[in-house]
Amino acid sequence: MPRDTPYLQVADALRDRIRSGEWAVGDKLPSRARIAKEYGVGASVAQRAMERLTIEGILEGRAGSGTYVRRPRERGRMIRTKRPESHSPSPYRAVLNAQDHEGTWESRSAARTPAPERIAERLDIEPGDLCVVTDYEFLMEGLPVQLSRSWEPMAITGDTPVVLPEMGPHAGIGVVERMRSIGVRVVRAVEIPRPARANQEQANLLGISIGGLITEMERTFYDSDGRPVETADIVVPDVRWEIAYEIAVEQRA
Repeated sequence: MPRDTPYLQVADALRDRIRSGEWAVGDKLPSRARIAKEYGVGASVAQRAMERLTIEGILEGRAGSGTYVRRPRERGRMIRTKRPESHSPSPYRAVLNAQDHEGTWESRSAARTPAPERIAERLDIEPGDLCVVTDYEFLMEGLPVQLSRSWEPMAITGDTPVVLPEMGPHAGIGVVERMRSIGVRVVRAVEIPRPARANQEQANLLGISIGGLITEMERTFYDSDGRPVETADIVVPDVRWEIAYEIAVEQRA
C-alpha cells in the first residue's frame, strides 16, 4: 500500500515519535480528536492510524480510559526443521520451548466429516470419504498466535484409541507419536508455504487486520508406504512470526 495514504502517514509519524521516546511504555496518547487536529486529518483517519499501531502491538486500548503505549510485542522465529517431531509432545510446543515461552492450544474435533475434493486429493482418498477434522487455536500469553485445521482419514484411525487427536490416552502428543501408537510409521512430511492476506475469519481469530499478511502452510504427513495419513492447513500471522527452514546437511564420510 502506498505510503501517501493519509492514515499510514499518521501511523508512521506516531510510530517515529514513540520510538524516539516522546511517549514511553505505559504513557497515554493524546485523544483521537487531538491527533486528527495536529495532523490536519479527519477523525476516521486518526482512528485508522491508531488501530494500525494497535494491530502492530505498539499501542493498546483500555476501555473507558484511552490508548496507551504497550510493551513491544516480540516477533518470534518459527523454525521448520527436517528433523522428525517424534521427540516433542507437539511441534508448536517445541517452537515455544526453544524461545522460553509458554504455549497452549484449544481444539475442537468433528468425526465422520466428509472430505471435500481438495482435501481428498491431498489424502489420496475419495471425495466424501469420512475424516476427523480438528480446528486448533494456538495461544501464547493467552492470545491466539497460530491457527490450524487438520484432517485425518477415519479409515486409518476410526477403530483405534487415537481417533480424536485431543482425547484419549494419547491426546496432544502430535501426529507422529499418535500414529506410531497404532502401528503407523510416519516417515516424512511435505510442507508448502504460501503468502496470503487474512480473510475476516482469520483476522478475527488472530486479532489482526483484515488483509494483514499471513503465511498459509499446507502440510501433509506420509507413512512408510507413501500413504498420506494427515493433512493440515496452518495459518501464521506475519506480524508475530518469521518462518525459517532448518535443513540438515549430510556429511560425506
